[in-house]
Amino acid sequence: MVGNAASQLPVLLVDDEPPLLRSASVILRSSGIQQVITLDDSRTVLPWLAEHDAGAVVLDLTMPHISGHVLLEHITADYPDVPILLMTATNDLDTAVQCMQQGAIDYLVKPVEKSRFVSAITRALELRALHEEVLSLKTSLLTNQVRHQDAFAALITQSPAMRAIFRYVEAIAVSRQPVLITGETGTGKELLARAVHHVSSGPGELVAINVAGLDDTMFSDTLFGHAKGAFTGAIQAREGLITQAANGTLFLDEIGDLAPASQVKLLRLLQEGTYFPLGMDQPRQSRARIIVATNQDVVERVRTGDFRKDLYYRLRAHHLHIPPLRQRLEDLPLLINHFLEKAADALEKPVPTPPRELYPLLNAYAFPGNVRELEVMIFDAVAQHQGGVLSLSRFKSAIEQGQNAPHPEAIPVNTLEALEQWFPDRLPTLKDMEQALIAEALRRANDNQGIAAGMLGLTRQALNRRLTRRRARQDNGN
Repeated sequence: MVGNAASQLPVLLVDDEPPLLRSASVILRSSGIQQVITLDDSRTVLPWLAEHDAGAVVLDLTMPHISGHVLLEHITADYPDVPILLMTATNDLDTAVQCMQQGAIDYLVKPVEKSRFVSAITRALELRALHEEVLSLKTSLLTNQVRHQDAFAALITQSPAMRAIFRYVEAIAVSRQPVLITGETGTGKELLARAVHHVSSGPGELVAINVAGLDDTMFSDTLFGHAKGAFTGAIQAREGLITQAANGTLFLDEIGDLAPASQVKLLRLLQEGTYFPLGMDQPRQSRARIIVATNQDVVERVRTGDFRKDLYYRLRAHHLHIPPLRQRLEDLPLLINHFLEKAADALEKPVPTPPRELYPLLNAYAFPGNVRELEVMIFDAVAQHQGGVLSLSRFKSAIEQGQNAPHPEAIPVNTLEALEQWFPDRLPTLKDMEQALIAEALRRANDNQGIAAGMLGLTRQALNRRLTRRRARQDNGN
């Protein structure tokens, strides 16, 4: 699809006929490929490439000064990542085979039919972007580092699973293909969508729409806009939100609830990069990246016929699934500390001290509302807080109201069976276990001793005493 052309790099058109260059440039721009550079002197091509990057290069085969054959040889040698297409008035099979063997990805015979030309350029840009994506993913996997920490600052986590998602987001940042974000309510799907937009570094803004409850007319009017007189009350034309998202990101939340008729329009947008404002019969081009999110089981909705299979596969070009909070309990200390500070700042109160019983209490809760539920719990508790240690009563009340038993993963197995599984050969000493537990708590709390103490059911002073004794034993060689 042109509107989601997979590269923001320019297309370089090279031909010694200026009218042909103008015509080809207009065709590409009218099809949604805005970044087009034209050169009518083949001698300027290599100097231009030395200073700029290109998403694809289209070469005329027969030109004065430097032929397309010679340029093809130089570009494939010096810029192997750049896809090259050749155009010629000669329909010669041997020449075409020779050019493909030298590295060209396509061979176009003049005059080139418009749709054939646009599809060839689009495919070249997608090929370039796919190559960049593979390289980015390889780099992320090899370095195991998140390079854009600021983009993910709103997602408070130390979970390896979440950090793996962040690295994948960085890998797909070069792509303009759709992104499907799934996860339970309250896991942070919109925050992740904003992180994808941030890392992608597009010049446009992110426009978010919750499509749940929108009928097809409201969906079309909100997203695509309408022409003057399209319906009663349409006294003037109005641009849809997709126009605001040009060169940026369009985020559609609750996509699992999209009406069947609206699904067809979204599919056209993804496939062709075009849409029709209400009351118009001429399509418009979209240059927005599409990100969608849902808390529903889309595969099940596809199976029952409530969601189009072709739309589902289009949307999940890149799929990000956020695990629920109960599957990343190592994030609880960080989240509790973060929301305590956030709530205290919003309510203009001192940051309260969390009781040591809070961590085991929340650690055993299933959190059906995930991170959002935890935030609401803490804001409520801080709002009721009068001073001293934070009360547990508001947390216990919220858990009771949730009518949820502790998640099965948080319920301990039989103690004797657990000991046999964890320590099959011999039991460690209590000193060994204490040191191991303290080290693990500090790791999960990012060396924040206050949070680590809460995880262990200790006061900060008690943890400091144990740390002091441990350092003394290490200094004495014990």
